[in-house]
Amino acid sequence: MVTLGIEHLVASPPASLAGKRLALLCNQASTGRDLRHSRDLIMAAFPGQLTCLFTPQHGFFAEKQDNMIESDHMTDPVSGLPVFSLYGEVRRPTAAMYEHFDVLLVDIVDVGTRVYTFLYTLAYCMEEAARHGKKVVVLDRPNPVGGEAVEGNLLQDDCRSFVGLYPLPMRHGLTFGELARLLNGEYGIGADLEVVAMDGWQRRMLFSDTGLPWVFPSPNMPNPTTALVYPGQVIFEGTNISEGRGTSLPFELFGAPFLDWHTVLDSMQVPLPGCFLRPLAFEPTANKWAGQPCKGFQLHVTDPQ
Repeated sequence: MVTLGIEHLVASPPASLAGKRLALLCNQASTGRDLRHSRDLIMAAFPGQLTCLFTPQHGFFAEKQDNMIESDHMTDPVSGLPVFSLYGEVRRPTAAMYEHFDVLLVDIVDVGTRVYTFLYTLAYCMEEAARHGKKVVVLDRPNPVGGEAVEGNLLQDDCRSFVGLYPLPMRHGLTFGELARLLNGEYGIGADLEVVAMDGWQRRMLFSDTGLPWVFPSPNMPNPTTALVYPGQVIFEGTNISEGRGTSLPFELFGAPFLDWHTVLDSMQVPLPGCFLRPLAFEPTANKWAGQPCKGFQLHVTDPQ
């Protein structure tokens, strides 16, 4: 059984956090095994110490769709705490926001792919924490696509952006805590960083092996299979091929009105072990080719490893 960093933190609250004002970077997917939200777990373990929340792209409830849809600051309807959006008018915490807390706790579900922006929200928070003399505590979680396979190209320096700031492989094989240590040391952020480790996670594990419930961290990441195909399928975002947004199977479906099934299948020179491409037609309700019939494929995962 995997025990999460958040579960370790609240089971044995460290003396170093006694009396400290705490902030939490999270969204709706930040829960324990029992699906209680991390905000509630922290408020119970550290009464009166949680002063504000931060949320990454897609909003606190993962309600905003794809890139460039920003979120405003809000008030958490459960706790009454301010929720500062880090994908809105700012991408990194401001000096005024840092006046609210002494320690930033980070409990974020990542999906193991370089272009998923939560990593860069973490990086910006760590940079600002180093600048303002604040401590960062990352509560570690499993990489849902495992920690053994490392695949894909490295980011070129002239292509740096908010969907890629560091020369990581597309499928990087690291947990969020390991990423934080990498950024802090190898890339010189130099924050006062602590990682609360997990127990029970092994690098060979996919999310289905952890026994944990899946809560979608973004609206087009509905299940662990989506996360598994995402490192390759997300490349279609930069083309005129639909990556399946606006359907019930984002990233598992892809296609376009002009695509020809036979041409694609006939041109494939190398078998794709562990998956099967099934021809189909679909009609996105939003995003690319919305309302237009598309010919394409469903990527069926037959062997997750």
